[in-house]
Amino acid sequence: MEFRCTSTPASSWSGDTLAVGLYSGSTGPLKAVLEERFGAALLERLEQRQFKGKAGETLRFDWLGATPSVLLVVGLGEPAEFGLAGARKAAASIAKAAQGQGCTSLGIALPVEGLEPQAAAAAIAQAVRLSLFNDQRFKSDAEPKPLPAAVELLGFPQAGAELLSGLDGLCSGVELARELVAAPPNKVTPQALADCAAAIATEFGLELKLLGRSDCAALGMGAYLGVAQGSDLPPQFIHLTYRPQGAVRRRVALVGKGLTFDSGGYNLKTAGSQIEMMKYDMGGSAAVLGAARAIGQLQPEGVEVHVIVPACENMISGGAIHPGDILTASNGKTIEVNNTDAEGRLVLADALVYACGLEPDAVVDLATLTGACVIALGDEIAGLWSPSDALAGALAAAASQGGEQVWRMPLQASYREGLKSGVADMKNTGPRPGGSITGALFLKEFVSPGLAWAHLDIAGTVWSDKGRGLDPAGATGFGVRTLVNWVLAGAPA
Repeated sequence: MEFRCTSTPASSWSGDTLAVGLYSGSTGPLKAVLEERFGAALLERLEQRQFKGKAGETLRFDWLGATPSVLLVVGLGEPAEFGLAGARKAAASIAKAAQGQGCTSLGIALPVEGLEPQAAAAAIAQAVRLSLFNDQRFKSDAEPKPLPAAVELLGFPQAGAELLSGLDGLCSGVELARELVAAPPNKVTPQALADCAAAIATEFGLELKLLGRSDCAALGMGAYLGVAQGSDLPPQFIHLTYRPQGAVRRRVALVGKGLTFDSGGYNLKTAGSQIEMMKYDMGGSAAVLGAARAIGQLQPEGVEVHVIVPACENMISGGAIHPGDILTASNGKTIEVNNTDAEGRLVLADALVYACGLEPDAVVDLATLTGACVIALGDEIAGLWSPSDALAGALAAAASQGGEQVWRMPLQASYREGLKSGVADMKNTGPRPGGSITGALFLKEFVSPGLAWAHLDIAGTVWSDKGRGLDPAGATGFGVRTLVNWVLAGAPA
């Protein structure tokens, strides 16, 4: 699909499928446009078909031999509630209504007055492209629905490509993350993640460093290797680096949990625990690799970005770790493994130590870490933990800009007591209450004191059973837009 912004109004646009947004009660600035172009009879038809203008509601009208030949009317809800989020929802509804209908050119007219033009254009175009993502790689009888060849955003104050700069890079990063999360664990293995990183490095000129088992052992990564030792598949510790042209003003590290399959180990996941879905336990790694792909294409200035993925499987075998084992992380801390199913924090422990050794200005990790976060925030909002108000605020702003939702959670210091061990420096899990908080507190133990750090628990947001907004059912690619927007803003911390 080719996207364009144009100052051409809906009243004179000449493509084949026109989509127009109306507020609740069939009101709004575009009502007059509909009446002028299609006559008062159209408004009567809207009333006859009981169009209420509720957010996401759509109606289709066909005119054979006319231009446009199809009119889509989409509801926008109440005017006071319409903003960038409303524009995204409307655009996604329009795209889904137009998909597979033989539409070659789609014109979208939404009331963007009062919205910043570039932000509005990005929100609409991203919603159209990402909502039409349809992963059929593993279907032998796949029947892809045709997509519009051209999508024009109508009535913008200026025409040209500059309002949509970066669209392809960001969306391609999200789509890559979705494909990685959606693929089965026999396809996306630790080696497959390493191959993906190598492809990104080759295509966009990034640097790649891969550490094998012996390399990680030399660095003392006992926590990471402890999780990996139960699998027949060798671990792959991935380090991708984007270096900008010109001066480097900020250096940041993005760390993604890379469990390509999580059986739970000897604390085996049982029926009802979604063991069959544990392919998405590498959602954090998918997000940072998707961000790396986008950053490599967009080439932001002034920010050096290190992308780190400790990739492995958590399996059961004669060589797997036992509940009760004590592991030593690369910073020397000893960890009593009281639950082998709390493995994500173990692999992230050594990854965070490694990231901090690069002396960045900020570190952000993403992980499908805890079911407790899903209970607390559901499947639309990711948990955000950070001791830095500035970093937490910058990430929240970047998430909002991209249509992703995060909620800052407390790093309650007293809860650290729950991680105390009688035989080691700490346990890998605390009490059941506040489980997502103790998970974040565990990770904090492996971050250099004073370094700006944030943890995003994306356990609920990485997958959507039914689809939501611009995310179709399945893998969402959550986190890519937040990370890319944060880096493009200069990665403030």
